Amino acid sequence: MRIVTRKFFEVLVFILLITFASFLFVRLAPGDPVLTILNVDELSVSQEQVEQLREEMGFNNPLLVQYGHWLMNFVQLDFGSSYVTGQPVMEMILRGLPATLELTFGTMLVMFLVAIPLGSLSALYRDSWIDQLSRILSIIGAAVPSFWLGLIFIDLFSVRLNWFPTMGRDGYSTLILPALTLGLAISSVYVRLLRSSLLDSFNQEFIRAGRARGLPEYRIFFAHAFRYSLPPVITVFGVSFGSLIGGVVVIEVLFAYPGIGKMVVDAIRQRDYPLIQGYILIMAVIVFIVNTCVDLSYRYLNPELKIKERESKR
Repeated sequence: MRIVTRKFFEVLVFILLITFASFLFVRLAPGDPVLTILNVDELSVSQEQVEQLREEMGFNNPLLVQYGHWLMNFVQLDFGSSYVTGQPVMEMILRGLPATLELTFGTMLVMFLVAIPLGSLSALYRDSWIDQLSRILSIIGAAVPSFWLGLIFIDLFSVRLNWFPTMGRDGYSTLILPALTLGLAISSVYVRLLRSSLLDSFNQEFIRAGRARGLPEYRIFFAHAFRYSLPPVITVFGVSFGSLIGGVVVIEVLFAYPGIGKMVVDAIRQRDYPLIQGYILIMAVIVFIVNTCVDLSYRYLNPELKIKERESKR
């Protein structure tokens, strides 16, 4: 509970800093949302109309004043409305978030199905052909960009073989290629990390003691070695979860997957400030939740932490 409380105050400071920085950078970026709202490319709009709308929306106020107004609305859980569609930002985010989370969990599933067997077999059969093959696949996976791999999958499985659709979200058939693309792209890191962590665990005293007691190898591996090797892997996953979300954004655009990532890319192009700010906040909260779960998992995976806490209380 103490960890959760500390993390809660940390995330408050983090949200305050990241919202201010994003608020500042977005508004200093080239482009004018007023021109997008008035649709000046298709309609004839006078300069007086532009200035009047800019005054009504508060864009003529200092940035600190604009941020203060936005922050007061945020405290009341009001993220505002989209400049382009006029719909509430929270409603748009909640509509696109399930698709993004679906793709994220699909990617994680592919990553685990690839990384855990390959990393485990590579460590168990060190320097064998399995180890060499997993190393080669890890190097290729790290070198190939996810969007390029996605284009190959689209050409092979959608265009040539016609097995899967190329875009949209219509059941599991449209989820397979995006999840497979990003999952294979990021699994190479975890294959090498799990292999290295398992090899380190095999040299620990408790592993040798278990073998001396005559414990079965499968029990030594799953109950002791594998569990001991997980904290480094989970740590890297918690740190890289933000990168995973960023990769989901790229894949959503590539496969026209209607998630929050594709939505925010369009918002950035159209200078839809409220939607951008809402996206940043939602992602910050999700990253906070993931990192809190990672911290809490250490207590289960590493019993030494519990012992140290008990000793510190005495």
